Amino acid sequence: MDNSAYSVGIDGIPRKIRALLPARMHLDLPLLVALLLLCGYGLLVLFSATDQDLNKLYRQLIRLGIAFAVMLVVAQIPPLKLQRWSLPLFGIGLAILVGVLVMGEVGKGARRWLDLGVVRFQPSEVLKVAVPMMLAWYLAERPLPPTGPRILWTLVLTAVPVLLIAHQPDLGTALLVASAGMMVLFLAELKWRLIALLGVGTAALAPLLWYSMYPYQQQRVFSFLNPEGDPLGSGYHIIQAKIAIGSGGLYGKGWLNGTQSRLEFLPERSTDFVFAVLGEEFGLTGILAILAIYLFIIARGLYIATQAQDTYGRLLSGGLTLIFFVYLFVNTGMVTGLLPVVGIPLPLVSYGGTSLVTIMAGFGILMSIHTHRKLLPS
Repeated sequence: MDNSAYSVGIDGIPRKIRALLPARMHLDLPLLVALLLLCGYGLLVLFSATDQDLNKLYRQLIRLGIAFAVMLVVAQIPPLKLQRWSLPLFGIGLAILVGVLVMGEVGKGARRWLDLGVVRFQPSEVLKVAVPMMLAWYLAERPLPPTGPRILWTLVLTAVPVLLIAHQPDLGTALLVASAGMMVLFLAELKWRLIALLGVGTAALAPLLWYSMYPYQQQRVFSFLNPEGDPLGSGYHIIQAKIAIGSGGLYGKGWLNGTQSRLEFLPERSTDFVFAVLGEEFGLTGILAILAIYLFIIARGLYIATQAQDTYGRLLSGGLTLIFFVYLFVNTGMVTGLLPVVGIPLPLVSYGGTSLVTIMAGFGILMSIHTHRKLLPS
C-alpha cells in the first residue's frame, strides 16, 4: 500500500487532501478551518444576541461571505506584489482619513464614516492592515535591527494615522493602529534596552494623552477604576457585563436562554459586549472553547511568521497576528472589567462589516506569505 498519499507535506496538510484543492489555490487549510469554526460559533452567539433577528443574521452572513471572498483574493497575491503595494496603500489610507475629517458622516458624536452611495465604510479600519504593511516594507529595506533614525521614522509613520483617527474621535481604533506599529517594530530585532526605553517614553506621554482625551473618554477610565461609583450611568456597561458572565457559571444558562441579554439589561450586546452573551449562555466551558479557537489561530499565525523566507514576510505576518491578539485581549479585557471600555468589537464574532473585511484581508496576507514560499531542496 502506498502511504505517500497520506503523508503530511511541509504545510502540515495531508497530500491527499491538498490534491482536492485547485492547483493554484493558495490557502492554508488549518488556518481556514479554524476561521470557519470561529465564525460559525460566532453566528450562534450572534443569533441569540440579536434576539433571533434573522434579518441581522442574513446581513452578517453576507458580510462574512464578502470577507472570506476578500481573504481568498488577497491570498492569491504574491508577497512581492504586496510589498510593492505597501507604500501606495498607506498613502491612500492617509488620504481617505483626511477625507473623513472633511466630508465624513457624523454618528454618535464622531465623524468616522464615508458614504460613497454604493457602500458605507469606516476608513480607519484600512489602516489596521496598511500600517503594518508600510512599516514592514520600510524596515525590510535595510538590515535589522533598525538604527535610531529609522526607529524615529517608524514612530512618525505610526503617529500620523493614529492622530488622524484619534481626532475623529475613535480612541479604540487609534490604539489598535498604534499597537500595529509597535508590534512590527518589536519584531524588528530591537534590543530589550530600546524596548524598555520606548516603554518609559510611552508612559511619560500618558499625562499628555489624558489631557487630550474627551471628557466622556476620561469618564470611561474613572468607570473602569470604580464602576460602582455610577452604576446607572458610565459604570452600567461594565457592571451588567460582569453580572452576565458571572451568572453563566460553568456550563451557562443554555443557548437563547440568557436573561441579561434577552431582557435588555446588557447594552451593545451584539457588538462590543457580545462576549458577555457568550459567557452567560455557554458558561466558562463555552468561553474556554472559543478562546481555544482564538489561540490556535494566533499560534498558526506566529508559526507562519517563523516560516517566512524574507524580512518583509516575517515582520508583516507576525505583526498582523499580534494585532489580532490585541483585538481579542482588549475586547475580553474591557467586557470583564480588566480594561477601560474603548469600543473594540470581538474579532469575527461581533456584528459589523468593515472590521470583518480588514481582519480577513489580514489572514489572506498570512496565507499568501505561507503558500507562496519557494520550497528549499532537502
